[in-house]
Amino acid sequence: MVREILNTKNQVLRNISKPVVRVDKKIKGLISDLKETLLVQKDPEGVGLAAPQIGKNVRVFVMKPESAVRVIINPEVVKTGSRSKKEEKSPKGRKIMEGCLSLPNYYGPIKRKEKIILRYLNESGTPKTETFLGIEAQIIQHEIDHLNGTLFVDRLLEQKKPLYEYVNGEWEEVELV
Repeated sequence: MVREILNTKNQVLRNISKPVVRVDKKIKGLISDLKETLLVQKDPEGVGLAAPQIGKNVRVFVMKPESAVRVIINPEVVKTGSRSKKEEKSPKGRKIMEGCLSLPNYYGPIKRKEKIILRYLNESGTPKTETFLGIEAQIIQHEIDHLNGTLFVDRLLEQKKPLYEYVNGEWEEVELV
């Protein structure tokens, strides 16, 4: 079922999410709702959605950097870093303006790690450890922030970076207080 995405003023987005104990019918329903909700977003289109954004404080998110939606449960960052020489041959993440479906049409140039090694459960509850690079690493860090009650505007403030609103095809810097 498509759910309403909470805006940044909602306190649920500031809570630390609880780990999933087991991948049961309830969690599978939540995953289905997250997927459906992410896939219908068009203006702006989203690349990730965390459970707190639809009002559920559990450690689950979905991401769609390409065509397939990935499910991440109980993510734990094992290691972060820069790309190795070998990994540099893979497509390098372009510098992008990061945004959030909980604050649509606002973006900022957040600096994130280019590479993360992540331990997590997949949709069927199977433990996985995987390396993510570039845009995937950026999406994962953004979504884990949601699970920890942190918003992308908090990162902008930490990094002393500007916030922009995208209006009628134009970027306008806005005050971030």
